[in-house]
Amino acid sequence: MANPSANPSVSASATATITAEPEPITLDLAATALVIIDMQRDFMEPGGFGETLGNDVSQLARAVAPIANVLAAARDMGMLVVHTREGHKPDLSDAPPAKVERGAPSLRIGDPGPMGRILIRGEPGHDIIPALYPAEGEVVIDKPGKGAFYATELGNILKQHGIANLLVCGVTTEVCVNTTVREANDRGYRCVVISDGCASYFPEFHEMGLRMIKAQGGIFGWVAPSAAVLEAMSS
Repeated sequence: MANPSANPSVSASATATITAEPEPITLDLAATALVIIDMQRDFMEPGGFGETLGNDVSQLARAVAPIANVLAAARDMGMLVVHTREGHKPDLSDAPPAKVERGAPSLRIGDPGPMGRILIRGEPGHDIIPALYPAEGEVVIDKPGKGAFYATELGNILKQHGIANLLVCGVTTEVCVNTTVREANDRGYRCVVISDGCASYFPEFHEMGLRMIKAQGGIFGWVAPSAAVLEAMSS
């Protein structure tokens, strides 16, 4: 994990309203973190775990530019940035057999692949894509599951920084993004999911995943495009 030192440049009274669904939401940006979920080579690039499952990895590329734009704005204002990576220890001691054995991929978790052992910490494929690579001082959370709070130090880090709100993006919309947002919701965080900063191998799952989050008055959170988030951050 990178050094989670706070950047004090966010104003103590930096409130902003994001034009979101199901309704606009006003956030204290000094108590807000950007959470970028699993933008890893194993999911994003040919030869990684995503492709071994039979997926078209090019479907995820559409999220990169919107995330990069929000990441640049977050860095400029000194917002806490958290990157997550799903993966396992080399001995697979944190990988349940039910997960490793599931389905019929061409390569399983831990098998040698074009970018090293599939979904194993420390291997090239496990790392984050160059376009969104963490800067020095940004938090990197290595997680063994779909949600970013499960078996990680994320909750403690957010508490240390006084975080109450999360801007969430990454892949995939219906799996790790949705799981993390649901975990965060149960812990009392207000989440705004950046709609074009998320993607799925299945476009229909992406759309439904966003609809689930904002349904019933925002049962799990709010959904907004990156343009609306950037406008709020710049104000």
